[in-house]
Amino acid sequence: MTWVRSSSPLLSLTPTHISLLTSMIEVVCNDRLGKKVRVKCNGDDTVGDLKKLIAAQTGTNWEKIVLKKWYNIYKDHITLDDYEIHDGMNIELYYN
Repeated sequence: MTWVRSSSPLLSLTPTHISLLTSMIEVVCNDRLGKKVRVKCNGDDTVGDLKKLIAAQTGTNWEKIVLKKWYNIYKDHITLDDYEIHDGMNIELYYN
């Protein structure tokens, strides 16, 4: 039996190429006080990165932002993929 090496371009991708293939997701953050923010980010971004993007749009300090879904408070160092945050998901926005 002979093995043939595949010349598929997907097999020769480096991690930087793979990260470029990941699609952007859009997260909707609502503070229920009249401010609703739509943010585009990657799934491998951390919650802290998402807070910084929200702070850039709202004009608040990113350290004062608290993101929740029901009673779960999202931690800054965990990625959005780990929390299973997907495209079009709504997150509650609070200020600390």
